[in-house]
Amino acid sequence: MHIPDGFLPLWLSAVFWVISIIFVSFSLKWASKEMNEKTVPMFSALAAGIFAIQAMNMPIPWGTSGHMIGAALTAIVFNSPWAGVLMLALVLIVQGLFFADGGLIVMGANIFNMGVIGGFLGYYVFKALKKVNFHLSVFLSGWAATFFAAVFCTIQLAISGTFPIDLGLQFMGIYHAVIGIIEGIITLVVISYVSSVRPDLLKVSKKVITHE
Repeated sequence: MHIPDGFLPLWLSAVFWVISIIFVSFSLKWASKEMNEKTVPMFSALAAGIFAIQAMNMPIPWGTSGHMIGAALTAIVFNSPWAGVLMLALVLIVQGLFFADGGLIVMGANIFNMGVIGGFLGYYVFKALKKVNFHLSVFLSGWAATFFAAVFCTIQLAISGTFPIDLGLQFMGIYHAVIGIIEGIITLVVISYVSSVRPDLLKVSKKVITHE
């Protein structure tokens, strides 16, 4: 899902840089209020895990690459979509600067797709469904974050004339619908494990977890 440089025109790259800088600045404000000596180790551990799972990617015809994201998982753990934005921004900056994974000029678009779309959509799917079924809400959060981030990526590439939108949606959609299932399961396993052994690390209400 990492868009390389040259796949988007400069004007579109600039638009998403501006949008992403606004979101990242708000995520930094969130971090200044919410992060402390107790939450930083968890954030760091998640960052390492997300970096690792994003390294497992596959090329997609009529698209870019397919991989998991981790934004929904971060947003649920910290009970805030801003945590997902900040996490993915940091991971993508490191990947772009030191591993040439995703372009620098288009990094704003990558942050928007995976951090903003993934973080916000994943979090609000979880929030909307958590009182109905906690485990299902966690799974669908991970799936939706992955699938719809890929859809947004496809739309950007189609607008740029990189490939036709029908083929892009077909291939990026199918691949990420499947990858989203894996991400949903991993998100559920991690949240279930942390809630059972260290529920104090989750900012989600204990009432919501224990009701399930």
